[in-house]
Amino acid sequence: MKLYDKVANVLRENIHAGLYVAGDKLPSIRQLVAAHKVSISTVQQAYHQLEMEGLIDARPKSGYFVAFTTPVPVLPVTSRPAQRPIEVSQWQDVLQVLLAKEDVSTVQLQHAMPNMGMPSLNPLLKKMSSLMRHQVALSLPYGNIAGAQVLREQIAKLATNSGCVLHPDDLVITSGCQEALSVCLRSVTLPGDIVAVESPSFYGSMQAIKTANLKAIEIPTNAENGLSLEALELALEQWPIKAILVTPTANNPMGYSMPEPDKKRLYQLAQSYDICIIEDDIYGDISYQSPRPKTIKSFDEDGRVLLCSSFSKTVAPGMRVGWIAPGRYRDKVTHVKYVSSSMCPTLPQLAIADFIQSGGYNRHTRKVRLLYKQGRDHLIKCIKQYFPKDTRISFPQGGYILWVELNKQYDAVKLASQCKEGNVSIAPGTLFSATGKYRHCMRLNFSEKTEVEREQGIRELACYINKQVND
Repeated sequence: MKLYDKVANVLRENIHAGLYVAGDKLPSIRQLVAAHKVSISTVQQAYHQLEMEGLIDARPKSGYFVAFTTPVPVLPVTSRPAQRPIEVSQWQDVLQVLLAKEDVSTVQLQHAMPNMGMPSLNPLLKKMSSLMRHQVALSLPYGNIAGAQVLREQIAKLATNSGCVLHPDDLVITSGCQEALSVCLRSVTLPGDIVAVESPSFYGSMQAIKTANLKAIEIPTNAENGLSLEALELALEQWPIKAILVTPTANNPMGYSMPEPDKKRLYQLAQSYDICIIEDDIYGDISYQSPRPKTIKSFDEDGRVLLCSSFSKTVAPGMRVGWIAPGRYRDKVTHVKYVSSSMCPTLPQLAIADFIQSGGYNRHTRKVRLLYKQGRDHLIKCIKQYFPKDTRISFPQGGYILWVELNKQYDAVKLASQCKEGNVSIAPGTLFSATGKYRHCMRLNFSEKTEVEREQGIRELACYINKQVND
């Protein structure tokens, strides 16, 4: 055990024992240095560890305090989708969301967009600027079809945090995670095949299934542990499923993270039925859990897990830098990627690689994890205050989106339309189902705008909800 772990353990035990309660100020760094006879950096690391766990808060110029914990809200009920393969619809509704005009005065709660105003992104922006000024010629020729070597090296190092042992040659760079998912689906299926997905599920994944002329079978999920493995096994026994597409860590749209034993069991199920898993880990690096949760890929013994991610949700979507660790499907994935978009732009790859190598990426994700966790707690508090009392709310374990389940008398599709007349926007739940289920649900983000603006948006949403009852 490292020294900072020992210091952190003592503080953690004291908090759990009630020696320090919510709001109490903790000993200063110098007091702990003297008491434990360790260095300042050791105490700082111990406090950082507890901060990542959500046990304490750092207040500028004031010190460290025991955090006020947000009680888990009443969670959404376990989903009950159709238990048969179906063709994906909803494209026109998704398109409307994608084409919606951005208004800076509107409280945009509909998009899964990271906070891009963080000062911790400045080193990345400076590197991009430097590359454009001094090495712009690098952007002109074709690059490596698998992606820049230096970026793949850095991603391979990052992957160790999730329990994966990857070589740079195991990776293929893509234009964001959306292309990664699409490439993987087309690499492991044929038109007409069946893909198992979580329900509700990210609408981008659904549309990738639709474009590949596949059918989706939606598997029930709950807001605490995610995909029902029992329901999945029943579906595997009944239908010729060719792939399982999941977002098991900081899920979109519900925010749950599957427990590690469940991830391992999911992999073993795929082994038993000899099918592949496409794992979307795009929010994994901004999980609130410490240490960072393992991926399903970390249990992969025979290359059947295709791990997909990108920097769109952790850094900025406009960078369009994603990646795949395709395992045994590497040759097919490389071919489909080439046919899809050939090579990816070089400069964003080099900038991201430098951002990771210099330590900027780790510093940035540390800061935004804390910001997003605070945003989650604030948004839940607002929803509890202003929405109907029987509203159910997910409790995300990472990322910056949550799922709201209203009483079935409400219509979130109409609500989204009404909101266009006001100052707030939402993503109705129908977008996250192959057949338009979850009409009484919505997905909201808590990454953009200030707490004051978000609260104003929630108040306005509550007014529209009340109006539906009165109408």
